[in-house]
Amino acid sequence: MTARYEAAHDNTDGPGDARPTAMQIIKDEGLIGKLEGKVFLITGANSGIGVETARAIHATGADVYMTSRNLENGQKVASEIMASNSGSKGKIDVLKLQLDSLQSVRECAADFLSRSKRLNVLINNAGVMACPESKTKDGFETQFGTNHVGHFLLFQLLKPTLLASSTPDYNSRVVILSSSAHKRSTAQLDDLDFSKRGYDPWTAYGQSKTANIWMATEIERRYGSQGLHATAVHPGGIMTALQRHMDPAVQQKMLGPMAKRMKSTEQGAATTVWAATARQWEGHGGKFLEDCSISKPFDPAVNDMLMGHAPHAYSPDSARELWDLSNKLAGTSD
Repeated sequence: MTARYEAAHDNTDGPGDARPTAMQIIKDEGLIGKLEGKVFLITGANSGIGVETARAIHATGADVYMTSRNLENGQKVASEIMASNSGSKGKIDVLKLQLDSLQSVRECAADFLSRSKRLNVLINNAGVMACPESKTKDGFETQFGTNHVGHFLLFQLLKPTLLASSTPDYNSRVVILSSSAHKRSTAQLDDLDFSKRGYDPWTAYGQSKTANIWMATEIERRYGSQGLHATAVHPGGIMTALQRHMDPAVQQKMLGPMAKRMKSTEQGAATTVWAATARQWEGHGGKFLEDCSISKPFDPAVNDMLMGHAPHAYSPDSARELWDLSNKLAGTSD
């Protein structure tokens, strides 16, 4: 199946071409209506590729908990997904979550745990990109605080439930959305707030996306033997609200050479859904994925910034160091 997907990605013609969609992944895996009783939690599922991720997962019959900064907006999306998947027996609940507030993360986790005693798959989908310099409510640089620290705390609070929900025939999973932009910067753990370097929005974004990969590989190292696995995902180039901080002129300049490589939101959610549901990822993880396949090392000769991973993506020592630091920042422990 992966070879078929890779072939489709070798012949791109822009959004809506032959590359797989999230729903196609579910159909190819034979999972329509087959995951009743399973529980998925998806952050930021009220917009962009998060909507299509939730729609595809809900079609399996699983219960979906989707987070949104605004409950009213989230409920509208949930109702639309329920209507589009009228044959699904799964429910959709909406949880309020603001990842730039650790208090909100704690409240969201408590809310979820009051509603469900099971969690099979956590999908860390939400994020911000290339925003102006700012701080979260807890004083972290916004992109690192939102994209990594908030999600790290959420994972730690839900980790006992993920571990308890894992069974020999259905191990629990964590899918963390990263980006090809991790190549822009490793995570400078001694200067996460840019007080030494001076702030650059794309360097900050790259740093947070590197942290996402390191978190996935460290989850796998620490908990894989206990039936809890993690992967990191690059969804591809998709025009969504994530780009709201980008200068329109810069967007157009960037999109020109990449127009045929861009994806629809349905296609952009495909690799996430593949990581979350495919049989190929039963019982193992620790990889960075793109285009429904394992990412290959970045090739400077080709210089395709949308593809491949940087050497620093797989750095076990850095991942361990980040983990320990993240526990301090989030006020958690192992």
